[in-house]
Amino acid sequence: MAEYTNPHCDGVADEMPELSDSEDEDIEDEQLWQCMDEDDSEPTKVTCLFCDRLLSSVPATLQHCVVEHQLNLVDVMRKHNLDDYGYIKMINFIRSTKCDAACLAGLPDGPLPWESEDFLRPVIQDDPLLQTDPEDLCEGSSLSACQSSGAKSHDAQEQRVQAAEDALTRSLEDMQKMKLLVQGLVMNTDTGRPGNLGTVAELREDEDEAYFSSYGHYSIHEEMLKDKVRTESYRDFMYRNPEVFRDKVVLDVGCGTGILSMFAARAGAKKVIAVDQSEIIYQAMDIVRSNQLEDKITLIKGRIEDIKLPVEKVDIIISEWMGYFLLFESMLDSVLYARDAYLADDGSVYPDLCNISLALVGDPQKHQDHIAFWDDVYGFNMSCMKKVVVPEASVEVVNEDTLICDPTVIQTIDCNRVCLSELEFASDFCLKITKSTECTAIVGYFDIFFDKGCSNKVMFSTGPQATKTHWKQTIFLLEKPFSVQAGEELQGKITVRKNKKDPRSLFVTFDLRDRKLIYSLQ
Repeated sequence: MAEYTNPHCDGVADEMPELSDSEDEDIEDEQLWQCMDEDDSEPTKVTCLFCDRLLSSVPATLQHCVVEHQLNLVDVMRKHNLDDYGYIKMINFIRSTKCDAACLAGLPDGPLPWESEDFLRPVIQDDPLLQTDPEDLCEGSSLSACQSSGAKSHDAQEQRVQAAEDALTRSLEDMQKMKLLVQGLVMNTDTGRPGNLGTVAELREDEDEAYFSSYGHYSIHEEMLKDKVRTESYRDFMYRNPEVFRDKVVLDVGCGTGILSMFAARAGAKKVIAVDQSEIIYQAMDIVRSNQLEDKITLIKGRIEDIKLPVEKVDIIISEWMGYFLLFESMLDSVLYARDAYLADDGSVYPDLCNISLALVGDPQKHQDHIAFWDDVYGFNMSCMKKVVVPEASVEVVNEDTLICDPTVIQTIDCNRVCLSELEFASDFCLKITKSTECTAIVGYFDIFFDKGCSNKVMFSTGPQATKTHWKQTIFLLEKPFSVQAGEELQGKITVRKNKKDPRSLFVTFDLRDRKLIYSLQ
């Protein structure tokens, strides 16, 4: 039975970078939001949904709609069982389409005209109607009806005062709800493209220009070529398994300088088609000619999603598509597009298997140094920076000695079978603690396997225990460390999904120790 070969098994002792961390919510954050609310002393004006009238408050606006436009929005919400998102879509639909109140009141029970995700985008910035909890509107509907009658009795005045007092006591709770709601809107807002996966294939060429332009710089190709773990693993896979490539047609997706295409040609491929959208393709053409391989290698400039190959089917697809935390940059989307469009039934994508793993990091002193930095920067308090710095995942080299648990695999991807939708996933995990200490961060990395049909299997790892690669490791910093004990099994859940506004970036969420920690890779 064939064994995996990893020619890069030397450890790495690079010093772990400074860490910082983030808990989703704490007292300081609550106080910050409270202060922001208290400082906003200017009276808020609310524009009516059906005319240009400016009202003094949300309740006054609802009352105005009933009296002047004969429409009770609360009744509409109840009739169609609208949740928070349905309410937001309805408000934005009314404002964007300027529909008549009578039309809204007469809507049937069928599909609603505001079901499109487009209506999650606010029409009016800081619209007070979008900053109101729909549940509170429904609970206060009896009061609203009373106010709409126009009665000015003493009882009505008392009811309004009582309602204001109740609203004040709920202000912190409402503010927290809005924080979560706004965060959900930012992370989930659709971009108006067809479909709901936010795939790279749906990006226009001009929208994707920045990504491909970054690969037009020569320094990034030098860095990748000098990454021996990466480049030699691909070379060893092809040179040690010539039977896989002999007389085959090979497609290289994202060929860069053409190094993988030339490996494939030297390994015995009959024909290699190399595709890249970035300007580096012109240097690749010169490189191929300089090595007298132009009779075997055809280079095409363009996105694989936009071009037509000179062949109907290929036998092998090779690509170095991996990004930080494996899935950053979403280049695997393009590889899967090529697989579904061009790969023969008995063909294969290489690498064909990959894992994503997690582990915990414990380095309290460095963590404290990093957090304290923002508390006193040249005599100035910049502690508010923690809230924006920490949720950005960092890419650094982690010292293996700082790991405090056994790593665990949280996702395995078979590139010959995986569907595009499966690249967004949620996975439960269990980490067995090996050292009693403070946990200061979560680290993620990936392993790559060249397996299918190979008599000499090859793999490499980007973990802290392996030789350093240009991918390093991905660090998810914790704002507040927590204690762990050796032998403890820490249960958690990770959710990975694309940013729908930029499908090449990722949102990673951890549910751990009753905390919800949200990070971005962008």
